[in-house]
Amino acid sequence: MSDTEDSAEIAFSVKFLGRVEVVRPDGLQILDEASQSLKVPDEYSQEKVAKKSKVHFFLSLSGIDVLEYKTKFLLYSCPLSTVSFCAVLPSSPKVFGFVAKHPAVDTHHCYLFQSNKFAHVMVSAIGDAFRASKKQESVRGGRDLIVEALRHKNKILQRENDELKRRLAAQSK
Repeated sequence: MSDTEDSAEIAFSVKFLGRVEVVRPDGLQILDEASQSLKVPDEYSQEKVAKKSKVHFFLSLSGIDVLEYKTKFLLYSCPLSTVSFCAVLPSSPKVFGFVAKHPAVDTHHCYLFQSNKFAHVMVSAIGDAFRASKKQESVRGGRDLIVEALRHKNKILQRENDELKRRLAAQSK
């Protein structure tokens, strides 16, 4: 693989809650409505049924790819240019999602995911990648985005590790 903007990516394992067609391209209300819609199965839509399956979430300056966890089968690919909104669900801080325009037809879909620790990190990283892709940053800018996201993830994991060490020490006394 060449060392280009497209090969610079961030990957997370998250739960995929589902994909819902939405009427507007943005807004927290759209995210909330999509989340509520996933809780009520629709007999006419296969995609609307909440899968809650583990997936690989890949983010690069060119787009977002969602791959099935075990088989690495590509489920969805959304170029960043089609993403119009991204946020954490206020009523459920572990749930985040983004809205993207379908590349072939004039519809928008909301993709919802759950991450116990990294929902805010993912939303921030998607926003940063979107801004970086709009500015046509150099390869250096793409590396900085990834390094910053990994630093943040490392900091969170170090805090968790320190907490686990503290608990282990307290139990062994």
